[in-house]
Amino acid sequence: MSQPRRSPCPVSCTLDLIGDRWTLLVIRDMMFFGKQRFEEFLESPEGISTNILANRLKLLEDLGLVAKQPYSNHSRRMNYHLTDQGRSLRPVLKVIIAWGLKHIPDTQIPLDRPSDADVSASLAVESIHNK
Repeated sequence: MSQPRRSPCPVSCTLDLIGDRWTLLVIRDMMFFGKQRFEEFLESPEGISTNILANRLKLLEDLGLVAKQPYSNHSRRMNYHLTDQGRSLRPVLKVIIAWGLKHIPDTQIPLDRPSDADVSASLAVESIHNK
């Protein structure tokens, strides 16, 4: 998927692809919380709407950051997973996490389920080491 560029600036071009308020949260959920199914993304605390989620998953697939595969006989039930290109955003998200924890009061790594505590603790430790 190609769209006109505002400039050749890599910051501008990257933000044009993943700089809206939802895309990195969907990637976060896949990367750090193992979410794969549409319903799982809807459970995130930010409250993404179904139409926006469907749009972002399609965009991420078109960009080559996410791939999907059916998980049942029903053709519309898909598992989504990050491609190598999608996983390459991990350092970017870790820096955003570290920056937010350091500079935005009362922020914390979200816990969607009790089992996320291990992920949360791991991310917190990683972000402290990256400061």
